[in-house]
Amino acid sequence: MKKSLEELARIIGGQIRGDRNVQIQGVAKAEEAKQGDITFAISDKFLDKAMRSQASAVIVPLEVEDFPKPIIRVKNPRLAFAQILEIFTSRPRRMSGIHPTAIIGKNVVMGRNVSVGPYTVIGEGVKLGDDVHLSAGVYLGDGVSIGEGSFIYPRVTILDGTVIGRRVIIHSGTVIGSDGFGFVRKEDGSYYKIPQTGKVVIEDEVEIGANVAIDRATLGETRIGAGCKIDNLVHIAHNVVLGRNVVLVALVGISGSSTLGDGVILAGQAGVTDHVKIGDNVIVAAKAGVTKDIPPNQFVSGFPARPHSEQKRIKAIINRLPKLVKKIKELEDRLRDLKGGQKEV
Repeated sequence: MKKSLEELARIIGGQIRGDRNVQIQGVAKAEEAKQGDITFAISDKFLDKAMRSQASAVIVPLEVEDFPKPIIRVKNPRLAFAQILEIFTSRPRRMSGIHPTAIIGKNVVMGRNVSVGPYTVIGEGVKLGDDVHLSAGVYLGDGVSIGEGSFIYPRVTILDGTVIGRRVIIHSGTVIGSDGFGFVRKEDGSYYKIPQTGKVVIEDEVEIGANVAIDRATLGETRIGAGCKIDNLVHIAHNVVLGRNVVLVALVGISGSSTLGDGVILAGQAGVTDHVKIGDNVIVAAKAGVTKDIPPNQFVSGFPARPHSEQKRIKAIINRLPKLVKKIKELEDRLRDLKGGQKEV
């Protein structure tokens, strides 16, 4: 596939400087770009790399006016780069129709152009919208519902009663609707299992990474809001509610009955204890531990999570402790010497 710089600029809404007829046939990082590729630059460091690269054109911020290569000027170079990358990237291969090895239960309703891969199991009463794709080895429990255009990668397990919206992507190894971790300790020290009778609801435009676990609710719902993006190896416990456009980076763990507002970001290995409420647009730094409610529009870090500015001051004080301890010891020694030199009356 080849597209002119003018065609690409039209697609991403950018402004061209230089030869608009340059033909682009691929996308690459500046270090790996060759003739016919387009790359992007978001800072002076990247601009320098792009200038020295073999790329035929560069996507740059609006403030860049002069450049020795043809450029497309845009407000958000990362977004434009992603849009162009999508043009030149082949989509996952979809088989067509239902593979003869698939096992399909009673009263299953399928929309148009549904594809079902080899050895997939579909329980009773399942509903699949138009253009749903189930890859090889997918398991759908009884009463599962999946909205139109959703793509389920191989070996995903979606258990009874789970509701999945439109255009949802779920990557391999993920389990949705497993029992929440609910037990009551008895007098003899053993544990009595609390029945997990709720379900999981995943709204539209959600993407879930590989090997994610989302537990069903004890009662009611575990809910993942529209537009959420969940990285690999994340655990979401029973009755958790995520707002819209929440981002959970790898190895995040959220304990039961916690609520995250719209636009929350949890960086890698962050953890949230149970029954905590995190307000809209909060950012939780990597490896932070949230143990109490956080109001909206905060940036927190550390354990327990505090406002990042406060956490930095605490860290600075901790780093000074060795010097402070040494200073105190010196003062104690001087005080002891002074006391030893005094004459008794």
